[in-house]
Amino acid sequence: MQLRFPAVLFCLIAPGFLAGQTAYKPPRLANGKPDLNGIWQALNTANWDLREHPSRPGLVLQLGAAGAEPGGPGVVEGVEIPYLPEALKKKQANFAQRLQLDPEIRCYLPGVPRATYQEHPFQILQSDKAIFFAYEFAGAVRNVFLKDPGPAPADAWMGQSVGRWEGDTLVLDVTGLDERTWFDRAGDFHSDALHVVERYTRTGPETINYEATIEDAKVFSRPWKIRMPLYRHVEKNARLSEFKCVEFVEDLLYGEFNKTSK
Repeated sequence: MQLRFPAVLFCLIAPGFLAGQTAYKPPRLANGKPDLNGIWQALNTANWDLREHPSRPGLVLQLGAAGAEPGGPGVVEGVEIPYLPEALKKKQANFAQRLQLDPEIRCYLPGVPRATYQEHPFQILQSDKAIFFAYEFAGAVRNVFLKDPGPAPADAWMGQSVGRWEGDTLVLDVTGLDERTWFDRAGDFHSDALHVVERYTRTGPETINYEATIEDAKVFSRPWKIRMPLYRHVEKNARLSEFKCVEFVEDLLYGEFNKTSK
């Protein structure tokens, strides 16, 4: 015997059923806020290029496939980054000279939002009274202010982060960012007017939905957004390793001072 349900009945039942399948109630701390503790990592190619991009030869051809740049679908909402005309020319020049100019190559702190989607994991340490971010790359850290201290006293590589909760979403308002950081290895850049608003929302036991709205009137014609999932490390011995990369670039940065005088 075959049972058939009227289409209208299905329409009434399906939304609630699907909502029940997708709704996630995150674990909470004693203060009732969602627990974001853990070691997290983005699994995409955004650090190579935020926009959709094909695979391409690497900057050091002698490395062959090991140094090639992987393609990816991009993480920019609306596909394109809305550069002002002169800023777009600078972005293109950055791309052409990325081997010499990319601050990541020189082991400078990655800034926000780039620290989130580098190939290295990061850790969120959260209590009822404090939130702290620790990054594997270059030992970068961020202490989140939960009470607004006012304007940042000076620009810094990782900026000043002020946090608040909107429902179950942690919102970080980030200002005071050093203009020398880039968004990716493709030369996407910003000025000292950069303002980033990040949103972290638990969507499952091992996932966070990450969004960042980027505003910089000196470089872009309008605010724009990136979005991606972050995945929690669940292996038994999960921990951040040291990647203090300054020692790897000493010759690149200071080689001329190490040469023996003739």
